[in-house]
Amino acid sequence: MAGDSPSALPVQLVEQPRLQKLKEMFISKFGSPPKFYARAPGRVNLIGEHIDYCGYAVLPMAIEQDILIAVEPVQTQVVQLANTNSSYLDFSTSVNNIQINKTKPQWHNYFLCGLKGIQEHFGLNNPTGMNCLLDGTIPPSSGLSSSSALVCCAGLVTLRANGKTLSKVELAEICTKSERYIGTEGGGMDQSISFLAEEGTAKLIEFSPLRATDVRLPSGATFVIANSCVEMNKAATSHYNIRVMECRLATKLLSKSKGLEWRKMLRLHDVQTKLGVSLEEMLTIVEEVLHPEPYSAEEICKCLGISLEELRSQILSQNMQDVSTFKLYQRAKHVYSEAARVLEFQKICSEAPANALQLLGELMKQSHISCREMYECSCPELDRLVDICLQFGAIGSRLTGAGWGGCTVSMVPTDKLNTFLKNVKKAYYQTDGQRLAVENNSLFATKPGRGALVFVEA
Repeated sequence: MAGDSPSALPVQLVEQPRLQKLKEMFISKFGSPPKFYARAPGRVNLIGEHIDYCGYAVLPMAIEQDILIAVEPVQTQVVQLANTNSSYLDFSTSVNNIQINKTKPQWHNYFLCGLKGIQEHFGLNNPTGMNCLLDGTIPPSSGLSSSSALVCCAGLVTLRANGKTLSKVELAEICTKSERYIGTEGGGMDQSISFLAEEGTAKLIEFSPLRATDVRLPSGATFVIANSCVEMNKAATSHYNIRVMECRLATKLLSKSKGLEWRKMLRLHDVQTKLGVSLEEMLTIVEEVLHPEPYSAEEICKCLGISLEELRSQILSQNMQDVSTFKLYQRAKHVYSEAARVLEFQKICSEAPANALQLLGELMKQSHISCREMYECSCPELDRLVDICLQFGAIGSRLTGAGWGGCTVSMVPTDKLNTFLKNVKKAYYQTDGQRLAVENNSLFATKPGRGALVFVEA
């Protein structure tokens, strides 16, 4: 059940070799064995890109790749962090003085986000120190949510080490808020699926209040993830936060034009709710109210009847002060049409018509076109990868995750899977020396995995 707290399993029940290796490394690093392990999975979003922070439902599933942390609570009030990947440097800090550096999104800062979120939620005055060794199998900056999985895993570790309990929903909400310490204005999809996922099913995740509904994917097709090998770090670039702001500004202009209390409206979903209209009707309103040409800050002020000073101090976030133009029409159009595609995707999965795969594939293709043209969050490599996947037999293919790099997800008929993998490997990875070096972890079939767990040494 989604309301329960994450399960704790004895170590014997889980895959031994990886835990055994982690345990041995932990002992050689810290001189004593770990007391427990926490695991949080990455995710692939099947459809519903860049709409969670606008208040709309998304449709992800957890993948088998994950973040696994071995932990020993200690008497000193120090957190020591180490990583099995030697390119990530060791880090230690006092648990009473957590400083998160927004200018450098280094791996340990994501751990500190989860730690700080739990500490603040419970008002822990005397938090437990910990030795932690982390092992990750999610490719970094690939759009498969490695950073959110790390925040979630750290939250779970801190919860357990301090002897506290929370439901999965509460954990997801705390970890969503705490990831903002690093400067990413995310919407909550990644943290929610990391805790609420169940094996064998994707989830429709809705927000305010947070709830997850099983979505049984059709038989006869397999989802395949392909990494474009272009890295994108949400916290290190402004693309992502500019889109969040453009959606907020579109919300205000649409609200004002309809006589709503625009100052209180923050998300595109709020406008639809207040007007009580369908997504299709919202798309018509976007056409009527907003123009396709980019808006300058001055024009936005004129539409809202406010000064530039008020726009900068009341609406634009600190790191948006220098942005000079905003594409409001395109962003709103993407959000409302993508929100409709998510609901249609769920409906097709539940009704399972004979041509379900074709219909779902069409929605995935439309989603990618909208991400590329309206939201402008694709890149030439992602577009090329989507084309290659469709050329070699995928029924649908699209970018997944924030975009600007990272991965595509494709729906492939199961009986064509092996030829598909072979052809895509040849066409995309083997034509490029750098991609060839990482191809083994770059192209894989996946199925819905389980959510975050704790394993305890018996």
